[in-house]
Amino acid sequence: MVKVGLTGGIGAGKSEVSRLLVECGAVLIDADRIAREVVEPGTPGLAAVVEAFGEDVLTADGSLDRPGLGSIVFADPDRLAVLNSIVHPLVGARSRELEQAAAEDAVVVHDVPLLAENGLAPLYDLVIVVDASPETQLDRLVRLRGMTEQDARARMAAQASREKRLEIADIVIDNDVPLEELRRRVKDVWADLVRRARVQGGSSQQPQE
Repeated sequence: MVKVGLTGGIGAGKSEVSRLLVECGAVLIDADRIAREVVEPGTPGLAAVVEAFGEDVLTADGSLDRPGLGSIVFADPDRLAVLNSIVHPLVGARSRELEQAAAEDAVVVHDVPLLAENGLAPLYDLVIVVDASPETQLDRLVRLRGMTEQDARARMAAQASREKRLEIADIVIDNDVPLEELRRRVKDVWADLVRRARVQGGSSQQPQE
């Protein structure tokens, strides 16, 4: 098994890269998806969030008001740290369960938005950083996700700097490119990951064309 940490700044295109890696044959463990699961109604995670932030972070049906909570924590580093202290241990535990269920010769890709921020690089055999210029990130957040420029800049500022992410990268995928070029680059990376898997565990997995 090769354990890969995949990260990138918001709007860099990390989700697209993870989707392409799954097409190639990777086992994806998505930290964002798990983070949503561990605070679903009725979970200990949601109860802990409500205890820390109050019932105002709930919607009328009792689920978490994620945009409302986001507007609170991304403007206040201390409150963001509180939220992370609740959610991250739960995400880590569930991620380990999913990893243990994967095949021995799998390429397991952990999609972790805050990998650099939380010093998680040593947990993986290698780290892939999806990189894009701040101008590209801002354009995608405003144009594709409908954020205001102010909100987009706040989200970007709350994350690690581009330089800090690149410092921990074993592989950098430049995503200031059209989708077809990105697809080609991901396939090249996948072939490299399969080679590494063979070295580490004698994998019989073949790169997909």
